[in-house]
Amino acid sequence: MSRANAIARAHAYFDEGGFLADLTRRVAIPSTSQEPERAGALRAYLVDEIAPTLGKLGFTCRLLDNPRGPPVLAAERIENPALLTVLLYGHGDTVRGLDDLWRSGLSPWKVVIEGDRIYGRGTADNKGQHSVNIAALAAVIAERGELGFNCKFLLEMAEETGSVGLREVCAEHGDGVLKADVLIGSDGPRNAPDVPTIFLGARGGCPIVLVVDLREGSHHSGNWGGLLANAGIVLAQALASITDARGAIRVPEWRPPLPQAVRDLLAGVEVDGGTDGPTIDRDWGEPGLTPAERVFGWNSFEVQAFVAGTPERPVNAIPGTARAHCQLKYVVGTDADDIIPALRRHLDRHGFANVEIRRGRSSVFKASRLDPADPWVGWARDSIARTTGRAPTVLPNFGGSLPNDIFAEILNLKTLWIPHSYAGCSQHAPNEHLLAPIAREGLGLMAGLFWDLGDPAVSRPPA
Repeated sequence: MSRANAIARAHAYFDEGGFLADLTRRVAIPSTSQEPERAGALRAYLVDEIAPTLGKLGFTCRLLDNPRGPPVLAAERIENPALLTVLLYGHGDTVRGLDDLWRSGLSPWKVVIEGDRIYGRGTADNKGQHSVNIAALAAVIAERGELGFNCKFLLEMAEETGSVGLREVCAEHGDGVLKADVLIGSDGPRNAPDVPTIFLGARGGCPIVLVVDLREGSHHSGNWGGLLANAGIVLAQALASITDARGAIRVPEWRPPLPQAVRDLLAGVEVDGGTDGPTIDRDWGEPGLTPAERVFGWNSFEVQAFVAGTPERPVNAIPGTARAHCQLKYVVGTDADDIIPALRRHLDRHGFANVEIRRGRSSVFKASRLDPADPWVGWARDSIARTTGRAPTVLPNFGGSLPNDIFAEILNLKTLWIPHSYAGCSQHAPNEHLLAPIAREGLGLMAGLFWDLGDPAVSRPPA
């Protein structure tokens, strides 16, 4: 009975085809939460696939009613109430399959192997990642006969629609089936494909819609050019006031503090999206910051879509309306309640009182992060380094958004995220894939981490 044997068991599960068999079965369930007609598949993923798997590992499973969306699976294996309790998180829902956009030979609901790539919808986000963690638990139980700690598992089915209802579910069950000491989740990408990563939270995401509605209909540009305000130009100028020409934010309240502890954590970190990732525009964004500081320690404003007139069928007319869908990704230190009011004040100061601001329809995740100096951070870093032989990259937060604020604020948990994917995985797009080397390494490092959690000889932060 040893740590090395538990890690070897996890690796053997991958090498002998167990991981691929389980993932193939899970990907075949079309559990997209973005298509209402797939509601049955969302429930089936929990009831027919994950609950039986966890049940074999000694977990007691139950479905929690979600007042605003699909049910949530809560599972628990309590070995001794006096032991540390760890809550694991994952989501079994995916984005739309986009079946007709995958390249020839690939399909969203069928696993296909090409070299080191495991293709299929959910392989990276998030079925492959929580499958790694479940299998690592199994390896420790098989080797030790027990975990040595209490484990709970929360699997939601609405993350891709903004985790609707999860906040209410956690508030209702925070003193019961979801009560724990620390959260460990696996979602999002590593900072670089070949280096394990720990991130401590997530940037918040605030969807913003800007609308200019000057008049009904469009009018001939020859007859009215120079006489009628152009809604597209007005909106373009308003957008140009929000950032400068290189995308640096000009709204004072949107410019966050950058704590020295965060800068120290990001010193020397290089953002690497892998061979398929885009080339970083190093002259874009906030001057004076490194690329890592811009995406992990700072705010970014993005225009995601802009429409004026009929771009697919342009005519000689002055548009009366224009609309832009935008998003502010923001870090801890930004007043989330003041994001929209601050933009209103900014536009008014610059003469754009006729630009209407609406909050976008998608759900909002708040910015959150665990203190980089927290003892859990060093403990997890040391455990992963012991397994892999190299120190993981530790990031203050994920560049995207996750429901980390719910776990930190509602469940009052320390939060550690250990991803098993990479930025070039085509997440949310056609041809989504998981890299086999990352999955295999993830199985080993998670088995090592779970072993350490239950080993009384390994010092860890107190519950």
